[in-house]
Amino acid sequence: MKKGKGMKFVGDSRISAERNPHIPKDYSEYPGRTEAFWPNFLLKEWLAGSVFLVGFLCLTLAHPSPLEGVADPTDAAYIPLPDWYFLFLYELLKYEYASADWSLMGILVIPGLAFGALLLAPFLDNGPGRRPHQRPVAVGMMLLGLVSVIWLTYTSASHVDWEARAEANKPIPEGEQVAIDTDHAGYEIYQNNCMSCHGENLEGGAAGPSLIGIDRSAEEIATIAQEGIGSMPAGQFTGSEEELEKLVDFIISVNEDTSE
Repeated sequence: MKKGKGMKFVGDSRISAERNPHIPKDYSEYPGRTEAFWPNFLLKEWLAGSVFLVGFLCLTLAHPSPLEGVADPTDAAYIPLPDWYFLFLYELLKYEYASADWSLMGILVIPGLAFGALLLAPFLDNGPGRRPHQRPVAVGMMLLGLVSVIWLTYTSASHVDWEARAEANKPIPEGEQVAIDTDHAGYEIYQNNCMSCHGENLEGGAAGPSLIGIDRSAEEIATIAQEGIGSMPAGQFTGSEEELEKLVDFIISVNEDTSE
């Protein structure tokens, strides 16, 4: 009788099947094409992410991002800029086809198509290969998106002196106290007209910006006090011309003390 000939297999429910869930599946029949998600693939992803994170943290320690002070709505010459990771979208709005009457294209249509294409890339190119030359559509779309973001970010950042900008708008260090001359003739006028919005020590508050470190002339301060600026309405100051001069002199004297 030949081996295996006439052999019968009988199932017996009394015999329990031995299963060991801790033994990983054998992928030897698919060499180089797939691998176990845990721990093989997940470990590689974790190592790659850790290397990137450590490198990024070292970069932030070596070249910390310059921080600006609290926004000043009274400074009409200030040009706000988004954070560096949104600069490419900010630069996109400068082009003719994405600004003015076409601003909707730059805000929604173009970014929506770009990010939507990247989301669809794995489904448009779903071949079994894992090498770049075997995934031309997905790799091409990724490289196009990467080059576009880098170029737009570089173009936008190259027109801004970030260090000078941060120095000009640097925040007042936390805990630093500015000496206020409460005996000044304009201090009481400041209390009656400005303190509720700009704070007891001119440090600013929720309703008004800080008046410390402002670079404005006496005439400009007087005009703003009477006519307002930005979200500050006109008519906030209700004193006489003489009281206005004292108020302006008080604000300027405080800023002169902080610049010394």
